[in-house]
Amino acid sequence: MTAQHTAQLGTPTREGVLEAAQRIAAILPPTPLLPVEIGGVALWVKAESLQPIGAFKIRGGWNRLSTLPPEEAARGVVGVSSGNHAQGVAWAARRLGIAATIVMPADAPQVKLANVKALGADIVLYDRAGGEDRDAIARALCEARGAALVHAYGDKWIIEGQGSAGIEIAAQLAERGIAGPTRIVAPCGGGGLSAGLALACPEAEIVPVEPEGWDDVRRSLAAGEIVAVGPNPPATACDALQTPATWPINFAVLKERASPGVAVSEAEVRTAQRFAFSTLRLVLEPGGAAALAAALAGKVALDPGTVIVLTGGNVDPAAFAAVLTSQD
Repeated sequence: MTAQHTAQLGTPTREGVLEAAQRIAAILPPTPLLPVEIGGVALWVKAESLQPIGAFKIRGGWNRLSTLPPEEAARGVVGVSSGNHAQGVAWAARRLGIAATIVMPADAPQVKLANVKALGADIVLYDRAGGEDRDAIARALCEARGAALVHAYGDKWIIEGQGSAGIEIAAQLAERGIAGPTRIVAPCGGGGLSAGLALACPEAEIVPVEPEGWDDVRRSLAAGEIVAVGPNPPATACDALQTPATWPINFAVLKERASPGVAVSEAEVRTAQRFAFSTLRLVLEPGGAAALAAALAGKVALDPGTVIVLTGGNVDPAAFAAVLTSQD
């Protein structure tokens, strides 16, 4: 990473989250905060799956690209993503007239690859299963082009943009006469959303949820230092949450604010997808359903001030149909 890119990371703050929330409110309406009952407890879900790109990543993408200095924007941006961050960056880039290239895994869901192409971004594929380093590929592209790196979670503006969801949550609860949130349960990959929510809602407990075997943030919080995903991690349908390790910029926030975190099984994720479809009439991708999975499995405490973030709904139709008809 160049000195320029290192400087771009900065330190995320609550003031930055508030500024990001204003930028995002100027261009996007709030996503719905919907009531739901789980285990006899009435609580809330934040339907980020209903964003224009089908995921919360539009927040960070817009906040990052809309704050780029003109001379940097003119050289374009490079992002790394399994698909949702890619769409957020591509969406923002198209609206702002910025050239965007996204480094994506070759095994990303076809619906995500197709959506990124449709938004006009260039795609550079890498072999995730073969161990290729997506960050190294992105850095090389940035060096060659003078482009700005737009990392999926290791970036001040991305973290602050994702945190805007927490500002919306607090405002929506206040409109209903509810103080809070007391707790926000959120799917976690690299920790950009969890860190942003922690900054946005400093009085709330933040519970990051990861797939089993990919729970590096949970283990990092327990160890007090960053611990990477181990060798040969298990296969997971939660492609959006397959990050090898969080970054220091995220961990610095999470170690002060987040609860130890929770890991969920593939079967628990599928149960959550079916619940969201039958009860909330929402389509969720596996990673987008992880927090809901933890709540349904009884792995997190619930109260009327709890909010569960449903982060994405970009799932291949055939894969989603198979989940709906499975019996586990």
